Amino acid sequence: MASFSSEDAFQDSSALSLNDVESLLHLVTWNVGTASPPPDVTSLLQLNSLGPTVDMYVIGLQEVNSRITNFLSDLAFDDPWSIFFMTVLSPLGYIKLSSVRMQGLLLLLFVKHVHLPFIRDIHTHYTRTGLYGYWGNKGGVTVRMSLYGHTVCFMNCHLPAHMENTEQRLDDFEKILEMQFEEENIPSTLDHDVLFCFGDLNFRIADYGIHFVRESINNKRYNLLWEKDQLNMAKKKEAFLQEFIEGPLQFKPTYKFDLYSDVYDTSEKKRKPAWTDRILWRVKNLCQHASKEGKFTEEEQTISVTLNNYISHMSYGISDHKPVTGTFGLELKPLLSHPLVTLNPEGEWSAEHDVLISYSAAPELPSSAWDWIGLFKVAFRHVNDYVTYAWVEDDEISSNKDSKQVYMSAAEIPDMGGEFLLCYYSNNLQSIVGISQPFQIQPNRTLIGKDLTQEENSWMQKPDNLESHDEF
Repeated sequence: MASFSSEDAFQDSSALSLNDVESLLHLVTWNVGTASPPPDVTSLLQLNSLGPTVDMYVIGLQEVNSRITNFLSDLAFDDPWSIFFMTVLSPLGYIKLSSVRMQGLLLLLFVKHVHLPFIRDIHTHYTRTGLYGYWGNKGGVTVRMSLYGHTVCFMNCHLPAHMENTEQRLDDFEKILEMQFEEENIPSTLDHDVLFCFGDLNFRIADYGIHFVRESINNKRYNLLWEKDQLNMAKKKEAFLQEFIEGPLQFKPTYKFDLYSDVYDTSEKKRKPAWTDRILWRVKNLCQHASKEGKFTEEEQTISVTLNNYISHMSYGISDHKPVTGTFGLELKPLLSHPLVTLNPEGEWSAEHDVLISYSAAPELPSSAWDWIGLFKVAFRHVNDYVTYAWVEDDEISSNKDSKQVYMSAAEIPDMGGEFLLCYYSNNLQSIVGISQPFQIQPNRTLIGKDLTQEENSWMQKPDNLESHDEF
């Protein structure tokens, strides 16, 4: 697994040029069938890729274990899948930006630190469609945000199963897409600049028998099956689907497999293989076209989405579905060029004395008495993973038109020191709006001296102990 270097992960985010921001997005959809996380996800997350570093991971899971005992504990604490992905990604310089769960549906977003000051207005939502809208075993979970001033929305769905339920799938999909965010001034799902819809959409291959389908797969003639894929068929008829784009299905259908194998269902039911696990996207009010290389782009220059690859991962066998990933290039003309807050530690930091933070805020920052500045380890997992914090108003010690100073008590500074950073959290925006460069906190020399003295005293007493032991 790649090692994390703060020099690689951090750039100066105090200002951006007005040139395009190019970001790499890696999206995962996986019906995990109530299983626990696998031992390794290196290939799933492309952690050994020699290409550009991923800027954002979007991970949509379906059928996460939602038995009542598991679900109640997951409400109080992070669920095992969230902990697993945080453990993998936080040492590489990603923090969990947001998450939303509805029973077995889980959506996780991880982002590189450098982008944090330019991601705002994060909101989550979920829509139940199971049992006529009263049960959350089916439906969609959504995270939306402003990314460099552009509105982006991610939607993880689990639609009804079985061959004959095509119309119910389409009805539920349309209902989820029509979902409205509760907060004012938040655009509806379809009004976002970019919308990604993905998940276990459960569309099947119609008409063809199981032997023809399996023979086509064995011969890698997937194109013979495309015209009878229910989603492809629906896109030709349903108006609400016609602006969505999907990459070519040049991988084996991802359902249904025997566990821990790449063999299609050998049970009595012998389910017909299908591309149930899909990734679609839509760019608002733009004319899309497919390039000759099979990549999809948008002609408008303010925002473009390019599909780099769309593949399945056959080596993962913990469920009867194989995971699917899509890697996208997002090119944006930044509508935000400066963070709302710039902040820095002042002087040398250690636990031997109180320390100071200086910061300056842009006039448009909607400041609040509940804003705070957190001290974080460099490889922190999420916004609440702080070591300590200071209230920007209560702990302020000086102020002028250009900058302000806040103090942190020496008692709250880690004695052992190490590499840390500071983040400014806006209560009104519910997000980090400023982040410092990494800096060193010096170890507490007084404490280290005491520890050494205690070790020496302990060592000097050992001969007496040994003597008494020998006499015994």
